[in-house]
Amino acid sequence: MTDHVVFLALGLGNGAVYAALGLALVMTFRSSGVVNFSTGAVALYVAYTYGFLRKGELLNPIPGMARTVHLGGRLDLWPAIAISLVIAAVLGILIYAIVFRPLRTAPPVAKAVASIGVMLFVQALLAVRVGTTPVSVKAILPSGALSIGTARIPADRLWFAAVILVLAVILAMSFRWTRFGLATRAAAETEKGALVTGLSPERIAFGNWALSTMVAGLSGILIAPIVPLIPVSYTLFIVPALAAALVGNFTALGLTVVAGLCIGMVQSETTHLQSTIDWFPKSGMAELVPLLLILVFLVVRGRPLPSRGAIIVQTLGRAPRPKGLLFPTVASVAVALVALLTTSGSYRAAVITTLILAVVALSQVVVTGFAGQISLAQLTLAGIGAFTLSRLTNDLGIPFPIAPVLAALAATVIGVVVGLPALRIRGLPVAVVTLALAVFLDAFWFRNSNLNGGLNGAHIKNPSLFGIDLGIGAGQAYPRIAFGIVCLVVLVLVAVGVAKLRTSRLGASMLAVRANERSAAASGIDVSRTKIKAFAISAFIAGLGGALMGYQQTVATAESFSVLTGIGLFAMVYIAGITCVSGGILAGVIGAGGIVFIVMDRVLHLGDYYSIISGILLVLTVIQYPEGLVGHLHQHSARIRRWLSRIRPTAPPHHESAPTLAAPPPLREVSEEVLLSATGIGVRYGGVVALDDVTFDVRAGEIVGLIGPNGAGKTTCIDALSGFASSSGAVTLGERRIDGIEPHKRSKLGLGRTFQGIELYDDLTVRENVAVGTVAAAKRPGERSTPPDIDALFGVLHLDAVADRSVSELSQGQRQLVSVARALAGRPRIVLLDEPAAGLDSTESQWLGARLKAVRDAGVTVVMVDHDMELVLEVCDRIVVLDLGRVIAQGTPEQIQSDPDVVRAYLGTTHSPTEVSP
Repeated sequence: MTDHVVFLALGLGNGAVYAALGLALVMTFRSSGVVNFSTGAVALYVAYTYGFLRKGELLNPIPGMARTVHLGGRLDLWPAIAISLVIAAVLGILIYAIVFRPLRTAPPVAKAVASIGVMLFVQALLAVRVGTTPVSVKAILPSGALSIGTARIPADRLWFAAVILVLAVILAMSFRWTRFGLATRAAAETEKGALVTGLSPERIAFGNWALSTMVAGLSGILIAPIVPLIPVSYTLFIVPALAAALVGNFTALGLTVVAGLCIGMVQSETTHLQSTIDWFPKSGMAELVPLLLILVFLVVRGRPLPSRGAIIVQTLGRAPRPKGLLFPTVASVAVALVALLTTSGSYRAAVITTLILAVVALSQVVVTGFAGQISLAQLTLAGIGAFTLSRLTNDLGIPFPIAPVLAALAATVIGVVVGLPALRIRGLPVAVVTLALAVFLDAFWFRNSNLNGGLNGAHIKNPSLFGIDLGIGAGQAYPRIAFGIVCLVVLVLVAVGVAKLRTSRLGASMLAVRANERSAAASGIDVSRTKIKAFAISAFIAGLGGALMGYQQTVATAESFSVLTGIGLFAMVYIAGITCVSGGILAGVIGAGGIVFIVMDRVLHLGDYYSIISGILLVLTVIQYPEGLVGHLHQHSARIRRWLSRIRPTAPPHHESAPTLAAPPPLREVSEEVLLSATGIGVRYGGVVALDDVTFDVRAGEIVGLIGPNGAGKTTCIDALSGFASSSGAVTLGERRIDGIEPHKRSKLGLGRTFQGIELYDDLTVRENVAVGTVAAAKRPGERSTPPDIDALFGVLHLDAVADRSVSELSQGQRQLVSVARALAGRPRIVLLDEPAAGLDSTESQWLGARLKAVRDAGVTVVMVDHDMELVLEVCDRIVVLDLGRVIAQGTPEQIQSDPDVVRAYLGTTHSPTEVSP
């Protein structure tokens, strides 16, 4: 028992660091919406600054100049701490001003990627300026030990924990009782509200960034005497710190501190158990602690990160649709073959490395560029492929090419496990989970001497096929062209496959999930299954890339697949263009060890600064070119094509008559049966009753209006019927109860819907948006899978001219029509339209009414919510009126207009019976 107490107390040192870094994470997130992955690296920089100040030197971060500036003598403790914290504050202000102020309106994921760029920059800068040799620092806190019975607990750990607890109390009181703290909380809630009240969100952010870097820097200073300064370990302190911040939901300082201390204590105890219990795993258990905590609080609890009230939200960029694969494939293969044949030695090795890195990078394109799941574990999955390949070739003797395929399948299994948390969470938390998992696998598997072959790594046999040696070779034959051709063949197959995936129905589903999960589910897409497929496909590709890396190095080692190396590869893919195949290939060209790297190292002698340049380029890419370098080139080429089309002689324009108002071909027979029945529908949000005992029927072939004042529960009713809101009562579609069924399954049964916020996929064209809506029709049980005629829908809704344009370029009215077209493309039995006339003028609204009647006449039943009463009264067969969550009337438009309760609650005198023509 005594030993357990001692080890728990020893963990207070690291736990205090996690707590302090967690505090810094909470402060930066509350003030600017940034989950700052660079917090650990910044703490490391401040700790190095303090260490050099104690020696009488000031760390100079500028490459090419003297490493330090001599101050004439050693500094005492307090002056060194004070100067270090001032430098930390200045560093925080500079990071916000240069990096995150330009990204103030960017999505949280873009900000997090930028913080990864800052992390890479600081990490690489310190490696260049001070090296990676551990540096010891003199004790700061009182030494000695506290005796409790027979246990002797180090006093410095207790003092460290006490300092962080006092700091947390001071910060919590400041945020609660001071004007600055009130302003910070107000800006976090809504920037627009803060501006209206005279507050400056930018000044608030500057202040919080200065404070947060001081807190992080203080933790780095205090831990330096306990844990020698080592760049890698300090940078990865961010993982348990993120776990602590997640426990506090990035808002509660107290919970964050307690969680950080507990993580450190439990990690220390697991280290003790590893040395005392025979069956306990000997490595990786300390890294498992934050991973488990993250999974519990993100997946089991299922709460997302709190959102901030930003004024503008931007998208992450488009995933362009490939247009013609033959020419670019042939041209790329020709260039690669020429490069392999005309180079030798290290340059040919760089060409081969480029091909392999491009394969791994394409796995990132699938999972992040297409599906929108930010995975920082792709190189780790490649490592699984390499280490598994060693077992398959050495222990089991499985030959090429079966062995690498099986190794890729093993990576696929782990990839699916990696993707499981994404079923409950989305966006940035997925990046946190994958990073924690990568750290765990690195410690538990890759650096475990019982699993990876020890210090010499895991040996891998050379590939051969039909007696032909396809290995990379050795000595003067290194690297052999045969192995380069193998890598090229794999890359071509993977690249073509990823391009085909982008144009497939599954690829469209992935992009729909990436753009808007609610809207994707309403279109019949199984969001969970689509995410898992994306993780599985990307893991298989990464596993293939890892197998090629194993064959290239003839041995699998942990250093080749380290977490920081994986983050660096993610940075390269993002810089190149994470949303397209050409971006993945370019990432291989500019990746570490690739063609550009070897040229910069051998010709320009900048190899040591490559990681620094990568960090800077990543930040600049996020700020200036969210779609990456390739996306920027695509924009320029599109401008050139448009310019050429204008100067090229064209035939005189052909004036066609306007599309007629004829309805599309009937989708099904019209009957008088009750198609949709809502019985006793109730929705509660805590103590607030949104809907209370709502009951009404919709007969096949009707247009039913759902009206009422603001806050009456109209949209909530639509959400309950379509499965997007948990409700009591019964919902019946035809003869089948559908309450309790997931939204995408209701869509497949014939229940379509649109959204009040439209919720289109801005990364897709109009045609692709509408094509996504056909998923429900294609998978509807008991019906033929004949695809709907999308062009006929475009003709009816006057969308022909914009069919191939991005929906982000359309007017509000056009966007409304696209959302209606997407809902109708699924050939629903009944469609729920939420504010379809929003943004339309009176003429457009009248035309929409005619279209809705045509849709009804074609056999699609319509339930619509709208505030345009002229439209509702004109097109609806019956109307249901809600007020305060209850049905107060239902009937024909004439009956509703004359109902005194409806007039009093909603219509007023504008539509009284005496003023509305029959």
